[in-house]
Amino acid sequence: MIRKIISKWLFLSLLVLPFAGKAATDETPTEGQEEDYTSIVMHHIADSHDYHLFDWNGHPISLSLPIILWTDQGLVTFLSSEFHHDDKGAVVVAKGNQYFTRVHGQIYYTDAQGRLFYDENHQVTNARPLDFSITKNVLLLFLIALLMVLAFTSIARSYKKNPKAPKGLANLLEMLIVFVRDDIARPNIGDRKYERYMPYLLTVFFLILIGNLLGLVPIISGTLTNDIIFTGTLALLTFLITTFSGNGHYWKHIFATPGVPVWLAPIMIPVEVIGMLTKPFSLMIRLFANITAGHIIILSLVGLIFTFKTVLVSPVSVGFALFISILELLVAFIQAYVFTLLSALFIGGAVAEEHH
Repeated sequence: MIRKIISKWLFLSLLVLPFAGKAATDETPTEGQEEDYTSIVMHHIADSHDYHLFDWNGHPISLSLPIILWTDQGLVTFLSSEFHHDDKGAVVVAKGNQYFTRVHGQIYYTDAQGRLFYDENHQVTNARPLDFSITKNVLLLFLIALLMVLAFTSIARSYKKNPKAPKGLANLLEMLIVFVRDDIARPNIGDRKYERYMPYLLTVFFLILIGNLLGLVPIISGTLTNDIIFTGTLALLTFLITTFSGNGHYWKHIFATPGVPVWLAPIMIPVEVIGMLTKPFSLMIRLFANITAGHIIILSLVGLIFTFKTVLVSPVSVGFALFISILELLVAFIQAYVFTLLSALFIGGAVAEEHH
């Protein structure tokens, strides 16, 4: 089964790589302009207000997403297609007597002529409305949530019909669920308390895993888990659950520092508090950095074709890109496992009873 999945994925990768190359060629600066493949790579992995699929005959094929802004005059909505695709602020969108333009993924107030003002660091100083738009990453989050709902309702129906011998998808997911329960939750939280936190741990595990795997599908061209806001939100949830689950022994260890001389307490208490904050921070950075690095490496390998300006590099470039892509399949599982394991470890440390 795994062999079939990998072979189909490889076939899809080979099928879509020409489109990726075409898109990169269209985005590569023309002769006489400064070539900056780094900006192309960063633009590809960044969040955006529209869902760029591929280029066809020099024209971008994109899915328009809703722009939702809270302005000085109330709620304003329109589709992202009203902005210019090249995202250079060339188009001004007029809504009533308000004007908006988009620069590097950010929406700013402007005038009818689209004038922008910059500071000495060449940063736009125009005011910005509150942006609640459905971006590419938000759309991916909705898609992952839908897949999880469909998968787990399917499991529930399968167990209802045949509780002793689940089949198909239920059989596959049961293996992962039992793995999270027996190898992550129980050993780190304890046999008597782990069930309370299983819904959160399962949600985090499958949310990260599906998000990582979807990011490896070429046509999707986006990964939810390389967004630091998303990873930061998951880390914050782990921190809140850990903090509010902490028992007296946990807080005594932080603020009373048992076994430590009294004169060291003013030093050790701030150290313990900083340790509380660095744990979720490390969760956030680890997931974000590992997933982002993998995508940057793949795009950089493809970019070697345009750096050397010869097709002779393409076999080596595409070959290494496919190798790293297969390696990313393993990383997708490892990162979901590590984030869930550390979350369970932090929670387990907060609810552990004092040993006498």
